[in-house]
Amino acid sequence: MELAIIKYNAGNIQSVLYALERIGFSAKVTDHADEIVSADKVIFPGVGEASSAMKYLKERKLDEVIRELKQPVLGICLGMQLLCDWSEENNTNCLGIIPISVRKFSSPNHELKIPQIGWNSIYDLQSDLFKNIKPGSFIYNVHSYYAEDSSYTLAKCDYGLQYAAAIGKSNFYGLQFHTEKSAEVGEKILKNFLLEI
Repeated sequence: MELAIIKYNAGNIQSVLYALERIGFSAKVTDHADEIVSADKVIFPGVGEASSAMKYLKERKLDEVIRELKQPVLGICLGMQLLCDWSEENNTNCLGIIPISVRKFSSPNHELKIPQIGWNSIYDLQSDLFKNIKPGSFIYNVHSYYAEDSSYTLAKCDYGLQYAAAIGKSNFYGLQFHTEKSAEVGEKILKNFLLEI
């Protein structure tokens, strides 16, 4: 299987590569359109800030490449948020593939720590991404922004409110949490993307 990881100015690529190696897969890290388009599956990871990430993608016309992909695509963390229409983070227009907005967690009385860092549980699992994953399984989060719960939600999580832990539309899937840091559950979800989607 030809697997491409989209290279852009957002960290976390190395830990995704290590996670793939642990489950027996290798991937090419690339920002070349032909290598991305010809891959069997594409992973779009990311840690960083939405507007600078979109600027980088647009400068290299990778935004156009990603929108046109027909094979399964998995966005992780910032990669998932960039699949959406718009982010409250610096009022950023994103890729517009999944028509939902990304909002910042609000904690007016400081009862929530922002960003959300650490383990939380997912439920209402709606996709083969979660095949043989039990509702209530724990996943690892590091994020200040969240995708709104909608008809595109594939899994939910609670942090002061209910939000989308995973989203999907046609061949595009997104995970808010870090699969590569979510131990066996994360590895199983990555394997499901590679073998079941």
